[in-house]
Amino acid sequence: MPVQLLFVYGILRPAFGRPMALWFGTVARHKGKGSAKGALYRIADYPGFVPGPNGVVAGDVFELLDPTPVLAKLDIYEECSPDFPPPHEYRREMLAVDMPDGPVQAWVYARPTGWSAWKTATCPPDMLASGRSLASLRSGAGTEESMP
Repeated sequence: MPVQLLFVYGILRPAFGRPMALWFGTVARHKGKGSAKGALYRIADYPGFVPGPNGVVAGDVFELLDPTPVLAKLDIYEECSPDFPPPHEYRREMLAVDMPDGPVQAWVYARPTGWSAWKTATCPPDMLASGRSLASLRSGAGTEESMP
């Protein structure tokens, strides 16, 4: 089976320390930093990725050690498995991710097509490097007006 990668940009990044991120660290191997074309938007107290030609979002790339059960559990967590009625908040899709050694193809959990029509607030392109916390998203400090 070919190696399957996942690009994470938000609360699944290990530095956020949330329970699902901690679990994810036990079932995937960190391959390095990566970036993908698109933008992050505030959903609630977490970001949502919208792929597109404008902007670059930073994240981490992981190799999935046992892809089928890991992706099945993540699909449930992201509420995009067949067990959840549409519309889904996220969809899992393959996209190009730039890494220091060259581009790779990786899965990502992205907002559904058309979501950008009602997005309201942007997040920094790298939630970790920006120094912004998830608490700032909860408080509404992630709006376009407050971004540098």
